[in-house]
Amino acid sequence: MCLGNICRSPAAEAAIAEAAADTAVDVEVESAGTGAYHLGEPPDERMRRAGEAAGLEISGRARRFEPSDFDRFDLIVVMDHANLRDVLDLAPDDDTARRVRLFRSFDPTAHPDDLEVPDPYYGGADGFRQVIDMVRRAAAGLVAGMDH
Repeated sequence: MCLGNICRSPAAEAAIAEAAADTAVDVEVESAGTGAYHLGEPPDERMRRAGEAAGLEISGRARRFEPSDFDRFDLIVVMDHANLRDVLDLAPDDDTARRVRLFRSFDPTAHPDDLEVPDPYYGGADGFRQVIDMVRRAAAGLVAGMDH
C-alpha cells in the first residue's frame, strides 16, 4: 500500500503475483492507497514502462484502502512509515495492527534502518527502475516465507 496507488503499490502487487506464480504459491493480492488522489486511474505510465522493461506487467485501477480490507487480507504491506501510520490508525485492535508490515521488511538485502520503498513520482526514470528491483526482492522474500 502506498499513498496514491499508482506507482509503488501496483508494482508490488505485480511483483508478489509474479513471485507467487514462480513458486506455485496461491495468494490473493490487491493493491490500494491511503489517499484518494487517483481513484480509478491506471498505474502511472512511467511505472508501467519501467515494469515492462523489466518483464513485469503492472495493471489495475487505483483504489483506496478501506477498514474492511483488514477482514479480507491476512497481511497488509505498506511502502513507507507515513502509510504505516495511516493504516495502523485504522486498525481496530492490536492483533490486527500486527498484520501490518513495511514491505521491505521482507527484502533480505534491506538494512533494518532503511525499510521504505521510496516514492519515485517526482523523480526520473531511475527511481522507477529502482522501485521495480526493490519490490521484486521484497516480494520474493515475502513469498519464500509463506507456507507452501
